[in-house]
Amino acid sequence: MVSDEFDSSASESDSDEDQAATDAPAVPEPEKEKEYYTGSMLKPLLVSPSENTGAFYVTRMKLPIMEAITENPVITTQAGYGDPNSQNPGMIGITQPRRVAAVSMAHRVAEELGNYGSTVAHQVRFDTNVSDKTRVKFMTEGVLLRELATDFLLTKYSVLITDEAHERSLNTDILLGVLSRVVRLRQKLASEDPKKHRPLKLVIMSATLRVDDFVKNTRLFPTPPPVINVQARQHPVRIHFNRRTPLPGQHVNEAIRKVAKIHTRLPEGGILVFLTGQAEITYACKQLREKFPTAEERAAREERKMREHEQMMKAKHGKKRKHGKPHHAKNEDTRLVASGLEGDVEDEDVDLGEEFDFATADGDLRDDFEIDSEEDSEEEDELIMGGEGEDDEGRKLLLSENLFNAAAKPKAEGGDEQNHPEPLYVLPLYSLLPADQQLKVFAPPPAGSRLCVVATNVAETSITIPGIRYVVDAGLAKEKTYDAQTQVQNFDVRWTSQASANQRTGRAGRTGPGHSYRLFSSAVFNDQFPRFSVPEIMRMPIEGVVLQMKAMNLDNVVNFPFPTPPNKSALTKAERLLTWLGALDAKGRVTDLGRLMSVFPVAPRFAKMLIVGQQHECLPYIIAIVAALSVGDPFLKEFHLDADELDSGEVPDEDQATAAENRNLTNAEVAAKEHRRLKRRQYWRTQSKLSGSDPSSDVLKWLTVVGAFEYAGGTKEVCEEYYVRQKAMIEIRKLRAQLTNLVQMYCPGLQQSVIRQILLTGFMDHVAVRGDIAGYQDPDEESNKKKRGMHAVPYVTMWSEEPVFVHPESVVYMAARNAGSMPQAIVFSELQRTTRLWAKIVTIVSAKWLATIGQPLCSFGNPLPYPLPKYNDARDHMTCYVEPRFGPKSWLLPMVKVEESRQGTRWSIDRVVG
Repeated sequence: MVSDEFDSSASESDSDEDQAATDAPAVPEPEKEKEYYTGSMLKPLLVSPSENTGAFYVTRMKLPIMEAITENPVITTQAGYGDPNSQNPGMIGITQPRRVAAVSMAHRVAEELGNYGSTVAHQVRFDTNVSDKTRVKFMTEGVLLRELATDFLLTKYSVLITDEAHERSLNTDILLGVLSRVVRLRQKLASEDPKKHRPLKLVIMSATLRVDDFVKNTRLFPTPPPVINVQARQHPVRIHFNRRTPLPGQHVNEAIRKVAKIHTRLPEGGILVFLTGQAEITYACKQLREKFPTAEERAAREERKMREHEQMMKAKHGKKRKHGKPHHAKNEDTRLVASGLEGDVEDEDVDLGEEFDFATADGDLRDDFEIDSEEDSEEEDELIMGGEGEDDEGRKLLLSENLFNAAAKPKAEGGDEQNHPEPLYVLPLYSLLPADQQLKVFAPPPAGSRLCVVATNVAETSITIPGIRYVVDAGLAKEKTYDAQTQVQNFDVRWTSQASANQRTGRAGRTGPGHSYRLFSSAVFNDQFPRFSVPEIMRMPIEGVVLQMKAMNLDNVVNFPFPTPPNKSALTKAERLLTWLGALDAKGRVTDLGRLMSVFPVAPRFAKMLIVGQQHECLPYIIAIVAALSVGDPFLKEFHLDADELDSGEVPDEDQATAAENRNLTNAEVAAKEHRRLKRRQYWRTQSKLSGSDPSSDVLKWLTVVGAFEYAGGTKEVCEEYYVRQKAMIEIRKLRAQLTNLVQMYCPGLQQSVIRQILLTGFMDHVAVRGDIAGYQDPDEESNKKKRGMHAVPYVTMWSEEPVFVHPESVVYMAARNAGSMPQAIVFSELQRTTRLWAKIVTIVSAKWLATIGQPLCSFGNPLPYPLPKYNDARDHMTCYVEPRFGPKSWLLPMVKVEESRQGTRWSIDRVVG
C-alpha cells in the first residue's frame, strides 16, 4: 500500500529545469553514478538521471517503493506487468473515484508513454476507448465492480491500483473488501497451478489515508500490508489563516474579496477557489467577471450601455417633444453615462511599493503575499511536503521568488490599471457541468489574463490544473447524508476534514511555490475540523451494495471485510427492503428475481420497476422514468434563471407587447427587473405545460420532458426552451440506451395508472399518509393553512413522527392548490430538510393499492361479517372482505377482497384480490 504524503498524482513531472529550480532546497541532487528506473510500465529501462526520456522520472524518494514491491504482493514495475509476452500478461488496471479524473489521467499517461501511448485506455460510464491493444486501463470504481459480478477472479488483470482511496466512497470500500479476497484467492490458485493462474498485485494509493483502517483491520488484510510513505514532488506552500472566521453565509463574499486582492496585488499565477455548490460558484463567477472583465466582455458591456443610453435618450426626446419642450440636455446626459461607465468597475489599490532594495532585505522582512491587514487576518507558515530541516530553505526560496516576481510585475501607466485591471479568466468547475466545459480548466488562459477556477471539491484530488499558484479555501463542503431510521436525506454544508483542507492547500504547490488562503481561523481549523471525512458507507443507503454482494454469492454480508463496517441496523434495513422487493427470500438468500435485478446498473427499487414494467407492456416509459430518476432532477431551479446566462433573452409571443414597453423604460435597472419577471413567468408556464392534463405525479412530468427532448432532437436550444440541464438529459439518453439493451437481453418477450402502481412497487417503504388520516394533530394547522395554504398540510411517513410536506415545486402540490385539497396518500423519492422536511418527486397513490402491491407490509384482520363470506363446497376455501393495516404504524386501509384457504384449524390468505 502506497500512502503519498500529499497526493497520488504528485509524480506528474515538469521539466528538469523546473525541478532544479524548485526542488533544490528540499531534494538533494542525486549522485551522477547512481541509476534510476525511468520509462513505461511495459518496457522497463535503466538510464542515468541526466537523460530526459519524457517518461515518468522516479527520484530518490521513490526508491523505497521498488524495494518493498519486490518483497510483497504489491505491484512491481520491473516484472513486465501488462506485457503480453511476459510472465504477467494481464492488464494494469487503475481505478479513480471520478470520471473526469479517469479520463484526464489516461490522456496524461498516454502522452507520457510516447510510443506506447496507444496501449493506454479509459472506461467510464457511457464512454470507453478500450481495445485489444489496451495494457493500461483507467476506469471508475463502479466499472470494476460490474466486472467483478461476471469475473470474480478478474482474470484480465495482473495488477490493480486503487487511487484516491482516502476519499472512502461507497464503491471504494466495497471494492477494497472484495479485492482483499480476490488477491488471496489468486495467490492460492497460483501456488497450486502456476501455469494456469498468476497472482494479482494490489496497490492502494492515497494522499491522506487513515492507514489504521487498513493495516490494523485483520478481517480485511490478515497479514498487514507494507506502508510506504512517499514524499511527492511538492513545492513549498505557505498557509495564511484569517484572523476572523466569516459568519455563516458570508464565505462567498469573503472569497470574492480575497480573489480580488490576489489578482490586483500579487504576481502572476492561477487562482483556485473552493466553494460548496453550483449556486455559490455561479454567483462568484458572475461577480468576478463583472469586476475583472476580459476585453471582449468590457467591449460588450460598454456597447450594451451605450445602446441603453440611446434608447433612454430617444424615450426622453419623444416625451419632451410630446410636451412641447425643447431638447437640449444631450451633453449632460452623455456625461452622466460616461461617469457610470467609468464607475462600473470597482477600483483596487494595486500599489506594490515604489521600489524595493534587495540589498537591505533581511529574514524579518514581511512577505509581499500578506495581502490582509493585521485586523483582518493572521498568518501561519507551513511548508507542505518539506522534510525535516528544510523549512528555512523552503521559506527563503519562496520569499525570494515572490519578491523578484513582484518587482518584475509591470505597473500600469497613468493609473490605467485601476480603471481597467488585468482581465480575470474565470471558469466554473463542478460535477454537473458539461464535460466540454469541465475540460476548459486544463487549457491555458487567453494571453494577458489570469486563470481563476471556482470549484467544488471535485478539484480537490485526482486532477491537476496547470498554473495554479494561489488557493482560496472556504473550508466548507456540501455532503449528502442519510438517516436510515427516518429515510431523510440532507445536503449539509459543514466543515471539511483537516485531511481535505491539506489536499486543497497542495493544489497551489504543483508547478511552483504557492500560497493557500484559508477563510477561517487556525483555532477553528484545529478545534472544529475532523481529522478525516466520514466514509460514505456510514452515511448512505446500502441496499444496492448488499444486492450486488448477494448476487456474487457473498451471503454473509455481516462478516464481509469492510474497511469501515457499516452499522448493523443499516445492513438489516437493507436486507429487509430487498426482501420486500422480492430480491431475497426469507432466509436472506438471493432469488432469481434478485439476480435479474442485480444485472441492471440502477438501484434495486428501479430494477424492480423495470421488471414489472416489462410485464405490463409499458416498458419504454418505465425505462425513461428509471433513467431520469437515476440521473437526478434535470430541471433548472428558479434561482438559476438569469437573462445573461440561460439564453438570448427571448420571451414568448404573448409577452411581446410587454417586452416592447420595456424598450421605452428610461431606467435600465427597471427594464432588467421586468425582463427577469417575464423570464420567470415563462419558466412557470413551461413547468405547467410539462405537467400535462393529469398532474398526479412529478415523475410523469419528468417522462414528458424526456420525450419532448428526444422528439425535438436533443439540442441545446431544446434544453433552454424547457429549462433543463443538457448534461443531465444526455446522461438520461445514454442510460436509456443501456437499460434498453439490458432489458432486451435479459427480459425477452400506457397507462398512467399502471406507471404509478409500478412506482409504488419500487417505493413501497416511501409511503406517506396525510396527517389527519394518520391521526397526526397539529394544533396550529388551521391557522397555518390560512397563512400558507397547502404548504401547511402535513404528511406522516412510516418511520418517523416528524411531519413532512409536499414541496411547492411538485406538480402534486400545484394540482392540489387548484383542487383545494391534498391527496390522501403519496409515495416520494426522497426527503430533504431545509426550513422544514420536504417530500420531493411525489406521486399520488390509491390507498387500495397499498393492500395489493404493498402486501409484504400489510397485516390483515378477521373476515368481516358483511359483505358475507362465500365458501366452496368443501368449505376449505372462501372469498371474504377484510380490513388491512399498512406499515409499522398500522394505518387502517379500506377493506379489500381476499381469497383464504383452511390450513388445519386456521385460515390463511392466499391472494389479495383488491
